[in-house]
Amino acid sequence: MLDECKALANETRLRILEWLKDPETHFPERSDGSAELGVCVGLIQQKAGTSASTISVHLAILQRAGFLTVNRRGQWAYYRRDDARIRAFTEQLHRVL
Repeated sequence: MLDECKALANETRLRILEWLKDPETHFPERSDGSAELGVCVGLIQQKAGTSASTISVHLAILQRAGFLTVNRRGQWAYYRRDDARIRAFTEQLHRVL
């Protein structure tokens, strides 16, 4: 549970999770074909206003914590929230605290 809490201890990572909760609103420029895959890293990077290496680190931390899943298609990576895992974490946190 500590790794999950550490993953959430960053404003950019929290914003990424918020954006991915409603990708249609936050990433309207997505192509129709990618909706089922998730949101492309490039769009997340652009919205966050960070470098590619910085956004990659943030996404990797969220993925290791179990909050994101990644779908790779060739050179492209698409991220989605794992809402079931996020819900399980918040329930566990509620029980512990």
